[in-house]
Amino acid sequence: MRYGFIIDNRKCIGCHACTTACKSEHDVPVGVFRTWVKQVEKGEFPHTRRLFSVMRCNHCTEAPCVEICPVEALYFRDDGIVDFDKNRCIGCKSCMQACPYDALYIDPENHTAAKCNYCAHRIDVGLEPACVNVCPEHAIISGDMDDPDSEIAILLGREQVSVRKAAKGTVPNLFYINGDEASLNPTATERQRNYFWNEQSRGVGHFAKYTEKLAFSEGSIVTALLEKNGNGVAAGDLAKGVPARSIELLMDQPRRVYDAPVKGILWGWEVSAYVVTKAIAAGAMLVALLAALFNFAPVSDTTSWWAIGLGLAFLGATGALLVKDLDRPDRFLNVLLRPQWKSWLVRGGYTITIFGGLMTLLGALQFFQVGKVLLFVLQGFTLVAALMTAVYTAFLFAQAKGRDFWQSPSLALHMLVHSFMAGAAAFLLVQLISPDSTEWYSYLRLILLIGIGVNLGLMVLEFATTHPTEEARLTVKMILKGRYRNLFWWGAVLLGNILPVVLLLLSTGPSVSAVAAAFVLVGMYLTEKIWVEAPQRVQLV
Repeated sequence: MRYGFIIDNRKCIGCHACTTACKSEHDVPVGVFRTWVKQVEKGEFPHTRRLFSVMRCNHCTEAPCVEICPVEALYFRDDGIVDFDKNRCIGCKSCMQACPYDALYIDPENHTAAKCNYCAHRIDVGLEPACVNVCPEHAIISGDMDDPDSEIAILLGREQVSVRKAAKGTVPNLFYINGDEASLNPTATERQRNYFWNEQSRGVGHFAKYTEKLAFSEGSIVTALLEKNGNGVAAGDLAKGVPARSIELLMDQPRRVYDAPVKGILWGWEVSAYVVTKAIAAGAMLVALLAALFNFAPVSDTTSWWAIGLGLAFLGATGALLVKDLDRPDRFLNVLLRPQWKSWLVRGGYTITIFGGLMTLLGALQFFQVGKVLLFVLQGFTLVAALMTAVYTAFLFAQAKGRDFWQSPSLALHMLVHSFMAGAAAFLLVQLISPDSTEWYSYLRLILLIGIGVNLGLMVLEFATTHPTEEARLTVKMILKGRYRNLFWWGAVLLGNILPVVLLLLSTGPSVSAVAAAFVLVGMYLTEKIWVEAPQRVQLV
């Protein structure tokens, strides 16, 4: 069996009955949706047209949300339905990043992810999904696509159908008859926060728990409408920033007139900071172990203790930030105790756990002055763990198929180089309070200079290479010329890379080197903030 949906756009009248039936059936809270109707207007008067597209989970055959979920909260049923177990979910929001169709949301009441589950409880007793039952035009068709006598199988054989984002390779099982590119392609129209018929610019999606409070707050459109004067004009709407809306009869481009609210940034400053703290933890060990194992520079016992101390301290900070970013932090141990091994969140969790254990063991062997052979072997294993810790997040981001910019093959190298830069920078700051040999100091400066050079080269490569998708190109444009241009050019590039190079070349003093190192770490955080946030601002629907 393989269940799927067909949306017949020849029949859909945009009544939103499916949306309300879904909300009623599953008690979906205010501000979030399992199914909704996107409306787009196109054409030029008098030849205009309004398009209605029902949006929901596509129950993909190769569902990326199932692959990335670290605790098997998302899973395939035998009938092909992608179902969800809220009792397992840790609220990591990885599934939301992986879904190219923006079908998942965080439930504001139980703080776990949720989505359309094909009304599986109804299917199990022989009923159709609630949205199918309520549709007045029979525009939503459900059923077993493997059954040749089913209505959905017959329609799939007779009609020309289309799917959303076929190039993603998810093999979606939601099909559209008479689907229009202006509606199905998310970049064909601009997504807004305020439409003629709805406004929820804050408190939705991940932050839906604030929706009802903010809906009637000062400055909201709801409040403005309730304050209409005798002439039917919203009192003070311009003063409150409420945009004036009018029906434009002349249109030269398609435009959205109704859509679900924007969910905002799902992975925020915690993820950006965690990437940096992880880079420092891995980088401190990488810099010290490479010098010790390959005789690049003398590594004193004090420096070894600093490497272990920095590694453990910043690895602890990494774990704390990871837990803080969860919407269900009380369940964070599920990643280790109930793992889904295809998820790089699980693999990463075990990687940093093993890395922390190896550093602790390395410290114990050094304290008890165990033989050099055993110490050398353990250092080799710790080096491998440090390398994996440095780069595993790139593979996690690659699993987030909803964000095209993160699919870059250079992301792993980007994170590895950042780890070497972060480790060298951290040690240059340590030199102010615990100076070591001249050879060690020169080694740190050389590592930092080489790291910055490679990092700038990777940036040039990333932005000079033509990106294969429109979403990735929009992200690049946003970084170089749009919302993040000042943060990128003045913060990440100038402050975080060029200025440190100038300082390191002009002076060899430890104080100047420490300032350069501090600039590198600040620029690194700004870079990660841009890399993490910018792709999340590109619309998926």
